[in-house]
Amino acid sequence: MHTTEIIVRGYYIDVFGHVNNARYLEFLEEARWALFDEKANFADLAREGLIFTVVNINISFEQPAYLHDVLCVETGLDQLGHRSAILRQIVKNKATGKVVADAKVTFVFVDIKAQKAVSLEGRLKERVMQALK
Repeated sequence: MHTTEIIVRGYYIDVFGHVNNARYLEFLEEARWALFDEKANFADLAREGLIFTVVNINISFEQPAYLHDVLCVETGLDQLGHRSAILRQIVKNKATGKVVADAKVTFVFVDIKAQKAVSLEGRLKERVMQALK
């Protein structure tokens, strides 16, 4: 699992005093970008005409997060299918270790020219497994 830390800022807070649910999408995306920057050079794939595309996100909110909390977003490969794969992203409060949110993010690689998902096989499958293991 790759871990990204996020500090809860004032502008993440809603009128109820905790992180607004929509912000978690940003936290999850930030963690995916951090993972890709560190372990996967998906920019090379983009130059080859393939782009990483999220097609579904399911989030379970377990506990609220508050101003100045430090959140650790753990990201790793959960499942690898023929055309899609699922990342598991767990958001934890660093101080307490408690799970704040748990998400499964389904993604595909899209051929830019054909405008459709490609099979996760061969070299592409190896790259995804290497980067996300």
